[in-house]
Amino acid sequence: MHRTVREAQAAAAHGAARKKDSCFGAQQRRIAAQRGQKKALIAVAHSMAVAVYHILKDKATYRELSEDFFDKLNPSRVLNRLTKRIQNLGFQLQVSPPPVAA
Repeated sequence: MHRTVREAQAAAAHGAARKKDSCFGAQQRRIAAQRGQKKALIAVAHSMAVAVYHILKDKATYRELSEDFFDKLNPSRVLNRLTKRIQNLGFQLQVSPPPVAA
């Protein structure tokens, strides 16, 4: 890949990751917590490149996903992760589903 294209892609990923309430920002924070800032920005750049490819291929418009997109994608995974974090702090937790609206 040409160096200027790589630099532009990295700058775009950095800007997208800094935007609040965006899917790319949430992805960057999630990955950076596990693997570090540099790898997180590379992952965001890759996700952006994939999105651009599909937008151009399908002639579609870009639709911004919300910050909680990953949480809504698999809520049981989020529940298990947060339950373990609370238990690691020494607390006991009992989780029940929310009441069904009538």
